[in-house]
Amino acid sequence: MEVKVLENSAQLGIEAAKQAAEVIRGAIASRGKARIVLSTGASQFDFIQAFVQSDLDWSKVEMFHLDEYVGLSESHPASFRKYLRERFVNLVGLNRAYFVNGEGDVSENIRELSEEIRKAPIDLALIGIGENAHIAFNDPPADFTTKEAYFVVELDEGCKKQQVGEGWFATLNDVPKQAITMTVYQIMQSEVIISCVPHEVKANAVKLTLENDTTPQVPATMLKTHPDWTLYLDRNSASLTDSLAK
Repeated sequence: MEVKVLENSAQLGIEAAKQAAEVIRGAIASRGKARIVLSTGASQFDFIQAFVQSDLDWSKVEMFHLDEYVGLSESHPASFRKYLRERFVNLVGLNRAYFVNGEGDVSENIRELSEEIRKAPIDLALIGIGENAHIAFNDPPADFTTKEAYFVVELDEGCKKQQVGEGWFATLNDVPKQAITMTVYQIMQSEVIISCVPHEVKANAVKLTLENDTTPQVPATMLKTHPDWTLYLDRNSASLTDSLAK
């Protein structure tokens, strides 16, 4: 585990994008292609803005994404498919993008996506940490035991409040009750994990992650067991963690 504290979210995004690009270049050099996982949400804006400007052969990159609400149309402003197409996929020339689809036959969508992601290793996963310390939509207490790649979960109150607070939905009742998410197990199979976690609203989640032993009550603590995890913070998100605050 390596923790890097930058002055602000913009600098964090630039530095994390540099590392991500380096990992991808290495994968392309050794295997001829790179397979990555991207997270979404307001905390990822600065990273993705810097990432799309990276000097990479995007035609050799395949992208998977982490999660999507069950029953939400891709045209909805809160759709993560919409988010990724507009902010990333439509701006770079990927080899292929694999989306989580919460519409139609959800079980079949999960089966097909799980089959695709397990065809080859994931070289790099960009995994954010939620205000309730979730990773993807693995809310506390997270399932650390399943070996599935994706599954359907019930969203907890803290997760829903974050979605409203970030402006994706007008009220708690508007937030879907369920989502499809990549499991903690599948996230941990990635060769390299980078987490971009800026902003003061994430400070308590960062503190809980860094100051607790591995526990399903703080899902992000599992990331500390990964052999190649880098956590990028800004001054605000690091402010409550005694070992980091200055």
